[in-house]
Amino acid sequence: MKEATLCFVMSEGKVLLGFKKKGFGSSKYAGFGGKLEPGETPEKAAVRELQEECGLFASEVRNMGELNFLFPFKPEWDMLVHVFLARTWSGDQFETDEMRPQWFEISKIPYSQMWDDYKHWFPWVLAGEQVHGTFFFHEDNEHVADFTLAEHNV
Repeated sequence: MKEATLCFVMSEGKVLLGFKKKGFGSSKYAGFGGKLEPGETPEKAAVRELQEECGLFASEVRNMGELNFLFPFKPEWDMLVHVFLARTWSGDQFETDEMRPQWFEISKIPYSQMWDDYKHWFPWVLAGEQVHGTFFFHEDNEHVADFTLAEHNV
């Protein structure tokens, strides 16, 4: 199974999301992230991907858990994702060929424009809770068919 990261930047009741312009997950808002490079730790990958996709350098990322995404009708998409949160960073955000960053108030997260699973686990991460779960997707590879989710205080 492939391993990847998602990193979210939070500040003053807002979260930075990226609108994916091309590739896997295009036309959806998501965290910043991607696959681990050989020999790379999840933490290093999260920092690298954040910088590559929006220009911000996180001096520290907080581990918020792991999520398994299983696509029975497209198993090559199966992935273990390490979730991180950054509250301190440097640099100026910018749009890339792949992502357009945008700040959202926590109360105005665009769940209808995100992967279907986000509505189940993302509120816990935004509240500072660590999450561990597995999500199974329907035949359309878009909607969650079933899931298990455990969260706990960090």
